[in-house]
Amino acid sequence: MPVRLRIDRAAGAEASLRAHVKRRAVAMLAALQLEKAELSLVLSGDDQIHQLNKLYRGKDRPTDVLAFAMREGDFGRFHEMLPSRLLGDVIISVPTAIRQAKAAKHDALAEITMLLAHGLLHLLGWDHETKAKDTAMRAETQKLVGVAVAGDPERVPARKEVSARPTQKAQRRRG
Repeated sequence: MPVRLRIDRAAGAEASLRAHVKRRAVAMLAALQLEKAELSLVLSGDDQIHQLNKLYRGKDRPTDVLAFAMREGDFGRFHEMLPSRLLGDVIISVPTAIRQAKAAKHDALAEITMLLAHGLLHLLGWDHETKAKDTAMRAETQKLVGVAVAGDPERVPARKEVSARPTQKAQRRRG
């Protein structure tokens, strides 16, 4: 189950974060019965995600997570013609995740784990455009977070339980 993880220098992430995030991504894919799927994961800085958010979503500001699915839209046709195991790309802004973690009073790894689960669900077609879909997506995000933390033998205990519910600031950013 290939998980390609790239950490940009601008992310300011600790080296130890790499192993935790990769193990958690692998655990989430296994829980989703996608052991053979490929996932590209980038831990970025605010500048890179800001540029991508502006280019692809028309929002001129950094965001916490972006997901680019390879099984939807224009790429979906290629997936049907040439079956690929590639789910897509999840890009997480580490500086934004750190700010959100501080606001929510939990550690950065907990926030990054939640954002990874959220982005992965978007790759699989989940969305939160209605209240019902948002509630279902939050519940599924929380399940994936639980699986990921349990599957990380060297897990760092969070200061409090991770909530899949974003902070008010994060909700404004996503909107």
